This record gives sequence, C-alpha cells and structure tokens, in this order.
Amino acid sequence: MGIRLYDTRAAGLRDFVPIETGKVGIYVCGPTVQSSPHIGHLRSALVYDQMRRWFNYRGYEVTLVRNVTDIDDKVLINAAAAQASGSSEQWWALAYRYEREFDEGYRALGIQPPTYEPRATANIPQMQELIARLIEGEHAYVADDASGDVYFDVHSWPHYGELTKQSIDAMEPATDADPRAKRDPRDFALWKGRKDDEPESAAWESPWGPGRPGWHIECSAMSSRYLGPHFDIHGGGLDLRFPHHENEVAQSTAAGNAFAEYWVHNGLVNISGQKMSKSLGNSVYAADLLGTARPLVVRYYLGSAHYRSTIDFTESSLAEAEAAMERISGFLERVDRRLAGTRFASSGAEVIPEEFARAMDDDFAVPQALAVLHDTVRAGNQALDGEDLGAAATARGQVEAMTEVLGINPLSPQWQAARGDTRARTALDALLRRLLTDRQAARQARDFALADRIRSELAEAGITIEDTPTGAHWSIDGE
Repeated sequence: MGIRLYDTRAAGLRDFVPIETGKVGIYVCGPTVQSSPHIGHLRSALVYDQMRRWFNYRGYEVTLVRNVTDIDDKVLINAAAAQASGSSEQWWALAYRYEREFDEGYRALGIQPPTYEPRATANIPQMQELIARLIEGEHAYVADDASGDVYFDVHSWPHYGELTKQSIDAMEPATDADPRAKRDPRDFALWKGRKDDEPESAAWESPWGPGRPGWHIECSAMSSRYLGPHFDIHGGGLDLRFPHHENEVAQSTAAGNAFAEYWVHNGLVNISGQKMSKSLGNSVYAADLLGTARPLVVRYYLGSAHYRSTIDFTESSLAEAEAAMERISGFLERVDRRLAGTRFASSGAEVIPEEFARAMDDDFAVPQALAVLHDTVRAGNQALDGEDLGAAATARGQVEAMTEVLGINPLSPQWQAARGDTRARTALDALLRRLLTDRQAARQARDFALADRIRSELAEAGITIEDTPTGAHWSIDGE
C-alpha cells in the first residue's frame, strides 16, 4: 500500500500519486509575523515536518516551501500601535524580529528548514503579474473610486466555494477591505491602494497605483513561483480553509493554474478545553512553552496526536509527554549498557516495523505509529529481563529507526546536547544548594569565616552568590 492522505477538497482519503514520479512539492502557509509565535504555530509547522520526513523515508525527494507573510494589515497595525507607545521600530523591523522568533522556535523543536522560505515582500512582481492576468481574464477589476484597489470578482468564477463546500449566497462578506468600492461584498482584495496614514515604505508601484498586495494573492504567487503552476500538496491550519485557501484556489485556477492537487489541513490547539485567543488571554507562547519543558518533550507532545485532530493543552500534557520520552530513552540507555561488550552490541539493524509503516502510510496516523513504538520498547525491556539479547538488540534497532523518522530520537546529537546541558545544570544546582545551605548554617552560627570561605571558593569557580530576602541564589558569571 502506498501513502494515503485526507484531501479537504475531496472530503475523503485519496491515494497519493505524485505529479512527477519520485518527487513531492509541498506548499505550507507560514506565519504572518505580526507577533510572537504560539503553540498553534509550532504544532502546524511540526505536522508538515513529520509528513516531509515520512515522504523522505518512502524515497521521495521533497521540496517544501513555507512562506513568511511580512506585509499585512496586522503587521502595519501592530507596528503603528508600538510607535504610538513611543517605539521607533519600523514595520519591517518588527516583522523581521518576530520572524526570528519563529525561526528559533522551529529550530528548538528540530523542525527541518524548508527548501525555500520566501517572504511576501520579495515577490511583489509575481503577485502583480498574477493580478494582471486576472484583470485581463475579467476575473478581477480595478475599483472605480480612484483608491487603486483591485478586487477578485467571485461571481466570475463558477467554482468559487468548492473547497469548503459553500455557495456564494451563503457566504459572509469579505472583511479584508472597505466594501464601498466592491461590486459584491464577498469580492476580496488582490491589491490595496496606499492610504494616507500608512508608511510610504509599505507601498510598491503598480499599474493601479502605489499600494501593497492582499493577503490571499501572496500565497498563490509564491507557491507557483517556487513549485510551478501545478504542484502536489497545499497545507495549512484548519482555520485557513476559508477564506484564505478558498480564495487561493479561485484566483489561481481562474488565472489558468492547475494549482494544488491535494489540500491538507492540520487541527488547531485548545487550551484547557477553550479555543486559544487573545480576547480570552489564554495564549501559550512558544518561548514560554519551551521554557517549561525540554524541546524534545514539546516535540513529542505536539506531534503525538493525529494531525487532523484538535489538541487540548492542559497542565498535565507535558508531564505525560516527559514520561513517554523517559520510557523510550530509558530503554535505549538500558539496552546499550547491557549489550556493551557483547556480540550483539553492533547488531539490531535500524528497521521500521511493518505495523509502524502501515500506520504512517494511512494518512500519517502518528498515534497508531507511537503505539507500535511503545509496544516495541516494552518488548525490548522484557527481552532484557529474560536475557534474550538478540531480541533486545532487534528492538533497539527498531526503536531508533522509528524515533529517528519522527524526529524524536533521544540519541540524536541535538537532543543529547540539550539533555546533557539539562542534567549537568540539575546536578550543579543540587551541589550548590547544599553548599548554600551550609553557608547559611554557618552564618546563623556566626561562623563568618566558614561562610566567607564558601563564598570565595564559589567565586573562584565562577559562581556568583546573591543574597536576597527570599534566600541566596547562584548564577554563573556572564549569564
């Protein structure tokens, strides 16, 4: 059986047949860099990283494109709000700063860099060319109010609404531009003429006057530029199906592009049963999440559910993921100790079990694949208990192969370095706390010579002690 995946447009599972034999082109809607990344952004990027890894394992050459929307209403609004509060940061600097935060979050989770990561601002000519084709084909029109706005005429395209199974009459008006110049309130913006209160640096010259692209046209232009007019998979969060992806399909196909063959959407993240939103104040940001648990544990957690399901993040989520990863790493450490020096030390080829492969081929069913992984860990431990070293070595090879393809191999250099740093820090903290306790006891006994000697010895080792009302705290010089 080959790979099957759920296609949103077909509303069902389809066998994956690549456009070009042995190759897969994937376009993923990346972040709008208006603010710091949150848990949902990490989950979405991780989903497509898992898919990419499995396609690679199955022998495909994968080209993955993930864009950066660095010009958008929200970017300009947030930059203007910051400047009103006294900041001198320009909109493009704000966008780049947040883009760096996204990169740091992706890198921490071991998400492989995309093959191409185009920015919207670097693809304006391609967007204008696509808009011109739509105007020429009478699928778009220039507003007659001298604003310089250009809109897509949804009634000009009879297939509009097919992706999300909606009729035009049942759709809500598009809210991406002032409706006054639209022929129909559901028409959406392709080009936005510059307004007087917007910075000149956020506008580009065009046949319709200075302005900037609408959000939807950005992805249509960038995906076609880097993957061609017909490519395999378009992915993104479930919340992007409408209007963003519906509009992408309409404008791209109306312009004559076959566009995406398969549409894949990942589920969202709830926080303790509630939808995550700024209005509820329950957003979990990437930096906070990665400061709460090891990145490897965060990766395991975010990648453990089926990609189409909704994840519910609770206080116990990371503890459960930590326990799962400890079972895996505990087995690998145990089996390596036992097999060291035996004829089985170099045996146990890294082979993916057939049950694991069937699960991943079936719409990337990671929960079922993880069940195979943990069953193999249990079998390996049982083999060790029974001194069946051959079976233990086989289990070890399978566990390493499965964790490697999922990006959660605790023996990989990235995770080993992070784990080593954590363990070393924990051990150092335990030793220093004991010394600080001894120092405090000496001070209370008025043995100031001993207290000073402890402080001096720590200082010589590069450890700074800070006495506070809540007790003494240590830090390494330069931190």
